[in-house]
Amino acid sequence: MRFRRVAVLMGGWGEEREVSMRTGEAVAKALSRRGHDVHRVLAGPGLDRSLRQLAVDAAFLALHGRMGEDGKVQGLLEVLGVPYTGSGVMASALAMSKPMAKKILRFHNIPTPASYTVTPRGLEQAEEIHGDMGFPAVVKPASSGSSCGLSVVREPAELVPAMREALRFGAEALVERFIRGREITVGVLGDRVLGSCEIVPPREVFDYQGKYQGGSRYHLPARVSPTRLCNLESLALAAHRALGCRGYSRIDLIASDEVNDFVLEVNTLPGMTHTSLLPKIAKAAGLSFDELVGAILENASVEDQRILEPSRDTAASVRAVSRAAAS
Repeated sequence: MRFRRVAVLMGGWGEEREVSMRTGEAVAKALSRRGHDVHRVLAGPGLDRSLRQLAVDAAFLALHGRMGEDGKVQGLLEVLGVPYTGSGVMASALAMSKPMAKKILRFHNIPTPASYTVTPRGLEQAEEIHGDMGFPAVVKPASSGSSCGLSVVREPAELVPAMREALRFGAEALVERFIRGREITVGVLGDRVLGSCEIVPPREVFDYQGKYQGGSRYHLPARVSPTRLCNLESLALAAHRALGCRGYSRIDLIASDEVNDFVLEVNTLPGMTHTSLLPKIAKAAGLSFDELVGAILENASVEDQRILEPSRDTAASVRAVSRAAAS
């Protein structure tokens, strides 16, 4: 066993706390069944002290959204030298910021819907900024998850209220061209595609209610031709690599009814309850929930931490500065 003593970080600071608690509990039970010494840790103020006191071998991140999926906790774990699951600091930060992720995807010629961002100061010029984007359009927080604050806008009068709702969850809202088609999500484990799933939500988009309050239907694999499925999964893996993700991820796409396939976003810490999408994909690929959790933990790591030892001249300079400061 590579990591015996494991901290499962759950809860967190944001609007996805409840989802994180469910993920964390499911993961903790799976790790216990696999023989690990599991410690449930509520992420929040004093997290660094808690982790130092526990002296764990690794941290399994069951966090979602801001202050957990955006690189901040990952940075803390890097400083502490604690291996953790999922992507590193930069990939986490890039994927969490939808506008930045889109720039990276476009740089790598990975198609993603046209979009723009707006802040509270831009609300008065909303229609002018929107320009010829047209309707319907999707409005959502620029840095959030679980489809919190997401709206589909069909006419100009709905635009500003939708922006205000999205801005409740952050300083920026993202307005994106609505692409009609099949919603597809692709799971990546390690550096290979694990499988895919087509989502049929009860409403036009896969929003918070569709994710967590039932009514959605799932098809594994997606109901598209083998050639198109190969293209969708290739796009997903390309997006995972373009952002520098590691360990695992889940990539959301649209198989358009009219034009090309599009990558919507990359989830670096997807939900991990028994009813979440990645475990569904894993089950179809022959991996049980416990095996999936074990594989994710096995890939836990920190970035390259090799630090050069200071030279004799540098060490002498440090001592001289210290003596000068003391006097």
